[in-house]
Amino acid sequence: MVEKKIAAPTKRILITGATGYIGRRLQNRLLERSDLAVRLLVRNRRKVSSCPDSQVEIFEGDTFNPELLAAALQAVHTAYYLIHSMGEQGRFAELDRRSAVNFRDACIAAGVRRIVYLGGLGVKESASAHLLSRLETGEILSARQDRIQTIWIRAGVIIGSGSASFEIIRHLIQKLPVMVTPRWVKTLSQPIAVADVLAYLEAAIDLETAGNLIVDVGSEEAMSFRDMMLRAARVMGLKRFMLPVPFLSPRLSSYWLMLFTPVPYGVAAALVEGLKSETLLQNENAATFFPAIRPIAYEEAVARAMEELVHDQVISRWCDSSGGVCCDIKDGGDPGGAILRDRRTVDISGLDPVDVFTAMTSIGGENGWFTYHFLWRLRGLLDKTFGGYGLNRGRRARGELRPGDALDFWKVADIKPGKRLLLLAQMKLPGKAWLEFEILGNSLVQTAHYLPNGVWGRVYWYAVLPLHNLVFADLADKIVDKARMLAVRKRQGTA
Repeated sequence: MVEKKIAAPTKRILITGATGYIGRRLQNRLLERSDLAVRLLVRNRRKVSSCPDSQVEIFEGDTFNPELLAAALQAVHTAYYLIHSMGEQGRFAELDRRSAVNFRDACIAAGVRRIVYLGGLGVKESASAHLLSRLETGEILSARQDRIQTIWIRAGVIIGSGSASFEIIRHLIQKLPVMVTPRWVKTLSQPIAVADVLAYLEAAIDLETAGNLIVDVGSEEAMSFRDMMLRAARVMGLKRFMLPVPFLSPRLSSYWLMLFTPVPYGVAAALVEGLKSETLLQNENAATFFPAIRPIAYEEAVARAMEELVHDQVISRWCDSSGGVCCDIKDGGDPGGAILRDRRTVDISGLDPVDVFTAMTSIGGENGWFTYHFLWRLRGLLDKTFGGYGLNRGRRARGELRPGDALDFWKVADIKPGKRLLLLAQMKLPGKAWLEFEILGNSLVQTAHYLPNGVWGRVYWYAVLPLHNLVFADLADKIVDKARMLAVRKRQGTA
């Protein structure tokens, strides 16, 4: 028998934004190729814990650290730039500029042959502030054609399980049989499936062409956001009606999206502002330089996204990561500084710790919050009202959590299989909060940690203490009850 030799990687690839929506999926795709060595630049290496160290090199940091950038870019052939902030902070454009300049110059100094950047469709004259920043980022990365080549891929609405655009469309369709719609739903775009975006990004590694290139990608057919919703509804087997009105301002539209979809006000406002401008292809370079890629139809993209949701196969979500602290856990993984705590201890003698861990990592999302789920929903509605995430952000998968995952208005800050789950609160409150579960011997220890912000932080804690006595006691008990139920099912399955 002749042993098949696996060829050694011939190109080293760096992915920035590797824990974001596109970055996670691109990483998985490139790891399937034996000719590529994949390297990641991330702010928090715990968020790539699902990827073995033997498969990737991980550099922890960001594009504002020159020494780190220099090290991460050594011997790199192609560097992906997948960084952009969707936060509310007014400094995002300035930070995006600095980040792009740092990255481009570091690539040149390291001898990187090619930068691949994923930006947005649109033109400067009508672009929103966030789209304008993305266009400017592309121009900065492309500004040194004499020293480095940049392949600038531009996409509009991306349709895929977990994408912000698709989650907005899906939630509106499933929750509202009749919709009052603003004028911007008539704005034209050329949506594209996330799988096709990834295909273009991967193909850019092997593209044989000289000089910079701007590649606009999208479906052949231009359609309005209204058409996208109605056609997606048909794919889902639903009939929906839309009533256009002239008086829904961008601010009201943002609140409307915030209440009925998982996105918070800041993200909703940025998306609404972007939807006011057409995002249409400005060139035919996708067909010219990537003739083998034929984008799938919009309905097929929706069907694939729904299929992934139904089968619990969502690889990444829009809220996995961003340039804003609201989507990161870098400084939120340690509740040691908390000064107020609510601790509950429940006996788990006779239970398999695996069953207890499974039960405690199944909370939230579609699985709910046990007896007092209505109180959690009320807190989520209050959070939404003040511009937070609320409870309807849900979870990526019904039966799995990983560091960085969103869990309703929490973020998974740390997870140790069979031992610990730490959630960082992302709801609006006057302080910083964590919810921790630990399996210690024959006990499940559940602790709510709180670091109040001044007097009002303390007032808040004591005001909600009566509710804590209900929901936290119930939560710990019900997790153990669920673990017992899982144990019974296992015994019945093996009987």
